[in-house]
Amino acid sequence: MELVRPTLEHLPSYKSALLRELLAGTAAFPDEAKDQLAEIETDPQTFLAKQEDRLALGGDVKLPDGTFVFRLPGISRFMWDGEACGRINFRWREGSTDLPPTCLGHIGYDVFSWKRRNGYASEALKQILPEAVDLGMPFVELTTDLDNYFSQRVIQRNGGVLHEKFVKPSSQGGGDGLRFRIYL
Repeated sequence: MELVRPTLEHLPSYKSALLRELLAGTAAFPDEAKDQLAEIETDPQTFLAKQEDRLALGGDVKLPDGTFVFRLPGISRFMWDGEACGRINFRWREGSTDLPPTCLGHIGYDVFSWKRRNGYASEALKQILPEAVDLGMPFVELTTDLDNYFSQRVIQRNGGVLHEKFVKPSSQGGGDGLRFRIYL
């Protein structure tokens, strides 16, 4: 598995995987998947531009509760093993490790359900960490739900240590979460 910068060549596989997840009811973020599919269908170039948005020019971001917030600089990569396996995102604030309360962590990832348990999330996290090093960040933060033991293991395999238990803002669904740090 490798991380690839999304291109037109990768979109048919990614689109097919999103549809498969939605139809199976296994999409981690179904509303986001629907929004991505709509954008890929109507404006694939804009979708691709947002995957490499180091200057945060891609417009506001829709939160799970439907509200919109300003976009942070960020990149997204597809996990790829000959086809789309999932996606990993890295976002940051220039000159700071602080994130706004509407952004729970620097890095988020999702592996498509039929590709899980292959070590792809752990490998993707390992491969994206050099991006944070290049920005001079001393650490990155990742969050997970209390009962998401698989994600906790992914983070710990990459050197993550539990930083705090916290309450997610209502815009992110509320409830308790765990915040990990990976020191770089």
